Amino acid sequence: MKKDSAAKPDSVMVLSAAAATGHLRAADALVSAFEAKGVSARHVEVLRYTNPVFRKIYSDLYVELMTRGPDLLGWLYKTFDRPWRFQKRRLALDRLNTGPLLKLIRQENPNLALCTHFLPAEILLYLRKKKILDIPVGVVVTDFDAHAMWILQNVDWYFVACEETRVYLAALGIPPETIFVTGIPIDLKFGMEKPRAETRIKLGLDPDKTTLLVSAGGYGVGPVESLVRAIDEVQHPIQIVVICGRNKRLEDHLKDLPEARHSMKIIGFTDEMDSWMAASDLLVGKAGGLTSSEALARGLALVIVNPIPGQEERNSDHFLEEGVGIRCNNLPALAHKIDTLLADKERFSRMQQAVKRMARPDAASDVVSTILKARV
Repeated sequence: MKKDSAAKPDSVMVLSAAAATGHLRAADALVSAFEAKGVSARHVEVLRYTNPVFRKIYSDLYVELMTRGPDLLGWLYKTFDRPWRFQKRRLALDRLNTGPLLKLIRQENPNLALCTHFLPAEILLYLRKKKILDIPVGVVVTDFDAHAMWILQNVDWYFVACEETRVYLAALGIPPETIFVTGIPIDLKFGMEKPRAETRIKLGLDPDKTTLLVSAGGYGVGPVESLVRAIDEVQHPIQIVVICGRNKRLEDHLKDLPEARHSMKIIGFTDEMDSWMAASDLLVGKAGGLTSSEALARGLALVIVNPIPGQEERNSDHFLEEGVGIRCNNLPALAHKIDTLLADKERFSRMQQAVKRMARPDAASDVVSTILKARV
């Protein structure tokens, strides 16, 4: 499976893992960016090529912890955030459960691989070390911080969200020339102009009202009803859009709530998130890497509510430091914090300017351009 490392790639495998929807969306964005430049690319979700028990550990358990045990999830995040410490044990477990993935890689025989999750990256780098294959491997970190799970040896390209993460990886021994600050890859449509008032009218919203978008994530988890009730206490004239993801039970329940003070649209799973963001002024909810990156590209300031301990807390640290959001840890105070922000037009304007500076709508294209430039 040895490839000519100087050749322009004609077959790219982008590998993700469905431990959270962000990894999948980043991979899809990269496939689109490769194809826009005339390079064939395929997205492979690696958990489909593992046994059911392993798949449950990586996906179902993660969602369960987010919903029922966020503090335990945070403890696990911190416990395993020790660079280079647990790699051998992790790789041994990965290899025991990913035989079908190895078979697929041999069959597909790609020219290069790009990973939006550390699981496939570990496998590919092990195969290369054992001289079973010889292709370049890139890693795209899908949060603003890099957990130790992402830190691997002999990666050809690291793509990170911000300069601080680049400095951190370099300090840990990752060759600086392999680290590129591109932002987190998102669908190119989030960078395309959509007039706010016009988009609101198309979506059945009041074109003149401040619009708050509540995102429950792809799985629709968390205390969304309590969050919505808290937002409804805002004194300013607003309208609320709630995206419930794939949680049909949540969608139906919210639609049955008593009449609210503010007009409210309840939306289930949607392929039009870019339009709902284009129509909004504030994103209210968690601090996932992908959703936050999409929101910033659409010009939304962030209202971060009870971020999940671990990566979301670290993401929120970056957002607060850059001045693109506010954080609320106590739902009874949420309406007050939003009203205070909306009342201070100068502060809100500064926040919106900071959003423009931090946004990376072209991250997927920048990743692909970097790779193609290196391989010409």
